[in-house]
Amino acid sequence: MTRIFTFLASINAVALVLTYALGFMSQLRGAATNQDDPTYLIHIVLGLCTALLTLLVHCLIFTYFLGTGRWVKEVGLAYQLPDEPLPKLTRELKRWTFPPALFAMLITIATAAAGAAAQRREWPWEVHATLATLTLLINLWAFRVEYRNVTTNANVIEQVLAEVDRILAARGLPSNAERLKEQERVNG
Repeated sequence: MTRIFTFLASINAVALVLTYALGFMSQLRGAATNQDDPTYLIHIVLGLCTALLTLLVHCLIFTYFLGTGRWVKEVGLAYQLPDEPLPKLTRELKRWTFPPALFAMLITIATAAAGAAAQRREWPWEVHATLATLTLLINLWAFRVEYRNVTTNANVIEQVLAEVDRILAARGLPSNAERLKEQERVNG
């Protein structure tokens, strides 16, 4: 998941910066009032696509932590692992990750809404620009927190698997890797 997240967050960060730059370029060129200048339309389309990508990336993080947290909990119960440190750490990682991800999603939605209001001339463009700046900063902060916690969570999963293999070996049972090889051989 670390590689997938890094890839998606990088694309998302580039899209956020590009959308931000196009928005200011559009404003400086007066593109909103000049129908011949495509900068404004490109900013709107890219902004909507970027907002959707941003929501997708953060929802992926929510789903990842919900799924892996449940998996660690179930494995912990099945193999009678103590709650500390691993299952508890997965819950804490989820609690540390969800607020930044949620804030990043909400500010992105607010920025898109303010952009629509600015397009209709119902709000001043400065409101949209201020929210866009906050969107950029909050998303970069959230990506940093999410990356750190996804990496830590991947280590927790590896530790859980190692502990399960230790328990299986103590009971004289094959490890997970040996079971997978046997299943592949059978399914051939």
